[in-house]
Amino acid sequence: MRRLQVKSSAGEYQVIVGRGAWRALRQMKGYTSTFVLTEPGLWTKWGRKFLRDTGWQGMRPILVPSGESSKSLTMAGHVASELLDRGADRRSLLVALGGGVVGDLGGFVASTYMRGIDYAQAPTTVLAQVDSSIGGKTAVNIHAMKNLVGTFYAPRVVVSESEVLASLPPRAFRSGLYEAVKHSILSGPVLLKWLEGKIAGLKPGDTAVLETLVARAAAVKVDVVSRDEHEAALRRVLNLGHTFGHALEEATGYRRFLHGEAVAWGMLMVTRLAELSGVLDAADGKRIVRLVRAVGPLPELRSLKEEKVLGLLIRDKKAVGGKIHWVLPEAIGKVRVTPDVPDAIVAKAFHDVQRGVWNG
Repeated sequence: MRRLQVKSSAGEYQVIVGRGAWRALRQMKGYTSTFVLTEPGLWTKWGRKFLRDTGWQGMRPILVPSGESSKSLTMAGHVASELLDRGADRRSLLVALGGGVVGDLGGFVASTYMRGIDYAQAPTTVLAQVDSSIGGKTAVNIHAMKNLVGTFYAPRVVVSESEVLASLPPRAFRSGLYEAVKHSILSGPVLLKWLEGKIAGLKPGDTAVLETLVARAAAVKVDVVSRDEHEAALRRVLNLGHTFGHALEEATGYRRFLHGEAVAWGMLMVTRLAELSGVLDAADGKRIVRLVRAVGPLPELRSLKEEKVLGLLIRDKKAVGGKIHWVLPEAIGKVRVTPDVPDAIVAKAFHDVQRGVWNG
């Protein structure tokens, strides 16, 4: 197992990665009660192992439907009501066992229930293990606006069990790998080269390789959020590919793309945007494109209306004063955050990737 230390304003916490990580929850003592928030299918597959590893035999989980629709104020209210009905108080612990949706929802509920109770993240997808479970961002969606209402609220611990990744469907598995690719672009040549040698043909059951991948990719997120917990400046680099990605998700009602797939298209678009802006060398651009493409196929873009996607960009939460703060790769391991990108170049970058007239 690998242990990473995250610094936060609420104190330090560990990210524990590897086989047997769930057993670390046995050390979470001193609580009046403990509750697990998860999805039905996930609990059916992994609930018995989770209870055995944690020693919480007989626990009855709080279940929410799978999918983005569960990240809502309505569902947050439902979970809070369930906690109240079951006797949760200010000294209770909530464990979010699931992917990004359960993690974001569970963290949001924990941060607001009785003005804040402790919670732990037990992420079960590649995407959640390398990215969304780390850093204390919690949120729910409002209508079609992703993560519009949320908080910064650090978990007590993150336990990333490697074995659970073996049951991921291929598409969900690839979706998480795109976030690992993002972290390698931010990190530099060492991690990116390692990924280039591993990514093709990687399968959910390759537990040993995935344990290393998650630990190395998660370390990038840990480093960034430890230095910039509340996204004052540095943490913005983690949004590489997300401005286009969120617009793609919103334009399709969150039905066509998994989050990592939308981010993958977004990374291709900002790579093209960086080249058009004259800040990225073509050779580095080709490496980024090859690595993204090596993960696997992506849902098609051609049927999307360009004006709809471009019109949604300004609604990105990172926009300030009507200006989008673009995260552009300058080289492997180096990005810049800038609001000074002309709309015409943004439109061309989207068009070139959508129409396949540019492939790095």
